[in-house]
Amino acid sequence: MIPEDQTSVYAVLAASAQKWAERPLLNVLPVTAGIYGIDAGETSFGASLAAADVWADRLSAAGYSTGMRISLLLENRPEFFLIWLGANKLGLSIVPINPDLRAAELEYLIGHAEPALIIATDARAPGLQEAADAAGVDCKAVTLGADLPAPRAGAVVARDAIGAAREAAVLYTSGTTGNPKGCVLANEYFLEVGRWYATLGGIVSLTDEGERMITPLPIFHMNAMAYSFMAMMTVGGCLTALDRFHPSTWWQDVADSGATCLHYLGVMPSMLMGAEPSSQDQAHSVRFGFGAGVDPKLQSAFEARFGFPLMEAWAMTETGAGAVISAHGHDRLIGQSALGQVPDWLDVRLVDEAGADVPPGEGGELLVRRKGDAPRKGFFAEYYKNPEATAEAWADGWFHTGDIVRMGEGGNMFFVDRRKNVIRRSGENIAAVEVESILMRHPDITAAGAAAVPDDLRGDEVFACLSVSDPSPEKAAGIVRWALGQMAYYKVPGYVAFVEALPLTSTHKIQRKELKQLALSLVANPATIDTRHLKKRQKA
Repeated sequence: MIPEDQTSVYAVLAASAQKWAERPLLNVLPVTAGIYGIDAGETSFGASLAAADVWADRLSAAGYSTGMRISLLLENRPEFFLIWLGANKLGLSIVPINPDLRAAELEYLIGHAEPALIIATDARAPGLQEAADAAGVDCKAVTLGADLPAPRAGAVVARDAIGAAREAAVLYTSGTTGNPKGCVLANEYFLEVGRWYATLGGIVSLTDEGERMITPLPIFHMNAMAYSFMAMMTVGGCLTALDRFHPSTWWQDVADSGATCLHYLGVMPSMLMGAEPSSQDQAHSVRFGFGAGVDPKLQSAFEARFGFPLMEAWAMTETGAGAVISAHGHDRLIGQSALGQVPDWLDVRLVDEAGADVPPGEGGELLVRRKGDAPRKGFFAEYYKNPEATAEAWADGWFHTGDIVRMGEGGNMFFVDRRKNVIRRSGENIAAVEVESILMRHPDITAAGAAAVPDDLRGDEVFACLSVSDPSPEKAAGIVRWALGQMAYYKVPGYVAFVEALPLTSTHKIQRKELKQLALSLVANPATIDTRHLKKRQKA
């Protein structure tokens, strides 16, 4: 467990390296090494500390100092963690970049976060430099082996803070009323995640005897970056981060990694259950899986077939381990979409649209805060450059999650729906407003509305209602291909319906409820163009 007097992510590494210098911290499987063109094998705690120190020395020598930010686009390479740790030693913050982001998104993110430096893969560095130049941010995009340029004057942008309150990272999450919001995460955020995971217990009991975790999830998200990495670093375990989820080789990867635990998202169990039974199904050492969104109809069968329990949990980038609800007990209510019971250190309320508490058994928006005199402990520090949104999220001293939840018998929480205008596709939160904003840049589109429609495999799919002068299937395909160059592939419409007009209020704002009903009514209409086959991850 992380002592309370530890104040940085780097300090956790240093302490763990002192205990377990020869143990592996990071592991790269041969298949991932081949995809990335890097070395396969393990990196010990001691070697990780030495590598982090080298990065700290390089950054310091080039003039980087406390309060500056470094953006990283390194996919799931282990160097991501080593640079973060070295930067953290100096009091620098990192801004992870989703490699699926494209021109418009990159320009916004870099312009908003104002990094002093961008470190990226060889293939992506030129495009990131173009985005920085377009955003008017004076910073260089360099590759891993390049010399580090000096930072620009005035590159300190983080709030002045000390100890655990010092900024460690800024993670961008989908906003519901505009562009993505930059969640400022202090060192304390990551320390609390490590403490929570290491002491959770139940079916998710980590030991300090050499756990091995495998994750296919992107390390620019809080799940892998905070939960997976901090857990292993805290208990002296080893993390295997794959480049992504490969269903056909998943169980071989799990076996090769020696994993004792794994992380998942709901789409993964569904895909794995769709495969033919194999001798590999239980040829592994996994004791539990930790994730969210498993199809409740499949959970029991999945656990029986593959031989380990799945722990469903609820959290957000904003809440971290400051407010997390998990079904880690042995009374997990398998197959009922239960989030778990509220821990004794967490305050919750379920409220209606007027802010009044709902009766027992009815759905209401989940409000959360820590008990005691530090209600925001472990939460995000703020939305960068957006004090209004921060204040709104914390209205009346409670964090407003936007998720509709009901309290069942025995204190179990059950997810119902989302109040926020967010599309949830394969674990990615997509803001409808952001999709609409980018689509409206297309010269042929005069009106755009985006909504979620159900998808059997991915949960939600993006449905776009568009107004154009000359609608046709070819026009829809052309718009989608254009959009793939402007935004991450998963945000691009999977269905396009051409409409005369969108449902609008008297002040010309989209009526979201009516738009969603319109999308649901049109999804099976023969005139709707299915563009899902065009939605493929783009190469660099």
